[in-house]
Amino acid sequence: MTVTSQSEISVRPDPDYRELSGLVTEEEAEDFYRFIDAKVPGSGYTFDPDDDKEHRTAVHHFLSRRFGKLVETKSFSDREGRTSISVRLRERGRPRKRTAEHCKEEDVYTAFVLRKENLETLEAISYMAAVLGVLPSDFSYAGIKDKRAVTFQDIVVKKVTPHRLREKTSELEKRAVVLSGVRPVREPLRLGRLQGNHFDLLVRDLRPLGVADTRVTHGPPVHQSAQTELASLVHKAVENVRVRGFVNYYGPQRFGTAQSVQSDTVGLALLKEDMVSAVRLFFTPGDGDEPQNQAKRLFLQTNNAKEALALMPPSKARERLMLRALHRYGTGPEGCTRAWLSLPHGMRVFYPHAYCSRVWNEAVAHRLSLLGHRPRQGDLVWALDGPEKPQIHVVTAQEEDNGVYTMAQVVLPMLGNSAKYPENAMGAWYQERLANDGLSGCRFRIPALKLNLPGCHRHLLAFPRNCTYQLLGRQEAGDNAGGTGEETLGDGQGKRKEGGGNGNEKEGRGLKSRGEIELIRGEVHGMGRESDRQQGSNGEKKRGERAGGEHGGVSKADGGKENDGVRVEEGISALSLNFDLDASCYATVCLREVMKIDL
Repeated sequence: MTVTSQSEISVRPDPDYRELSGLVTEEEAEDFYRFIDAKVPGSGYTFDPDDDKEHRTAVHHFLSRRFGKLVETKSFSDREGRTSISVRLRERGRPRKRTAEHCKEEDVYTAFVLRKENLETLEAISYMAAVLGVLPSDFSYAGIKDKRAVTFQDIVVKKVTPHRLREKTSELEKRAVVLSGVRPVREPLRLGRLQGNHFDLLVRDLRPLGVADTRVTHGPPVHQSAQTELASLVHKAVENVRVRGFVNYYGPQRFGTAQSVQSDTVGLALLKEDMVSAVRLFFTPGDGDEPQNQAKRLFLQTNNAKEALALMPPSKARERLMLRALHRYGTGPEGCTRAWLSLPHGMRVFYPHAYCSRVWNEAVAHRLSLLGHRPRQGDLVWALDGPEKPQIHVVTAQEEDNGVYTMAQVVLPMLGNSAKYPENAMGAWYQERLANDGLSGCRFRIPALKLNLPGCHRHLLAFPRNCTYQLLGRQEAGDNAGGTGEETLGDGQGKRKEGGGNGNEKEGRGLKSRGEIELIRGEVHGMGRESDRQQGSNGEKKRGERAGGEHGGVSKADGGKENDGVRVEEGISALSLNFDLDASCYATVCLREVMKIDL
């Protein structure tokens, strides 16, 4: 800014330029002012990519306040998911405020069924956001589905019409992201807004514990008595879980099965508000030499987020978002806080929730060991209070003696600031457990990350519903190997199929690898068919149809004892197992109880 006073000329800094230079780089500020000074009709200017929504908002507000009559701004995402602010000169006579048409566009919601394979939900969303030119935060969903499975779930995207979404389906299919059931809806989905999931699993190479591998292409028929014994063993195992339920542990995928540092460890650092340690734990590399591990090692060794970002694969959406923020804001406490804030809320809260889930798993194991397998005084139960909704109730000594409640009603608290704790030895255990981790007096709020964990109460036992199974011969099991979307349990990790589809999609070819189990031995495959039980975006409960044709054999519904569809002299080769579970219950844990081995 130039100021004259008679013959004296002085130059003072432009406060607007100084303010903009504090928000963006000085080079960007200079280029922007050149763009403003030129005022070329139809021209525009784009700032460098910035994935920090709060920071972009601050830039938008400054430009609107200082240059709102001259320019209009908009955020957009490129195909790699990077978000930038675009500025263009206003047309003459164009109103500054949004028109009714623009407001209407903002309120457009489109629902669809997402079928994905070998992708995390958030990874698929990041890819769809880049293709559609919207932000990942414009997508809403009821829950996150496993990566290592063929899964179906309902998704709602904002600001994208059904017609536009259908136009992009072929491009999305290149990344094994298949959309169907595209339809307009009135509102987004909310986390937890589902009733449960349906699972289809296939156990191959079925044999009792201690029996040698029966997979032969030629040779004498398997002894009929052994096959009859195997059929009886399968029935007893499935019936036991159906009637008695299983301990409702969180499954291994809750904590990250392929990570050297598991998610609950990162969550503990966040609850301690140690942002730097949490970032370094998050970027702890695995043992392999994959590009993502190379990028993580480089970052930990050099603190050079820019070079690490160049090595990080585009598919690693979370890592790339954080590295961009670390490059912009630095790797100190403030920069690491900004890095965590660059993640959508659903990603940020995942890590503290993982820590709470780990403590819950330890709590239920301690509860059963200490107090046994019946409700005790001081336990918490869900109890009906007249016509009202179920309430948390503390078991009294008299209720314990009279056997008023069952173990199916017992709940244990998930850590949080609104959770009620047992009034027996378990209450003291929780306090001691938190003290051991340095969380005595923890309020389960992380203000810097805008996270609040109120807690909840989770049933100690879970029960599969609509549980059916089929015993299959070798030919029928072989027929299921192709074109049914099967996923295999390799390297000891459970894979499940979860759904929200309408049953019209065709799955891809099954993946094959070996996995040993005990009691009943074999390979475990998730057969990718229907369906997720979910509340739709209009609030109505719905359930997808069961899909898939007959696989041979006879489905045994609850209580079935025979397996008339497989001739035992031909040899039983596989078990097809199908069931529903409530939301946040794990098929891997249910399967572990059937097979009596960790998966």
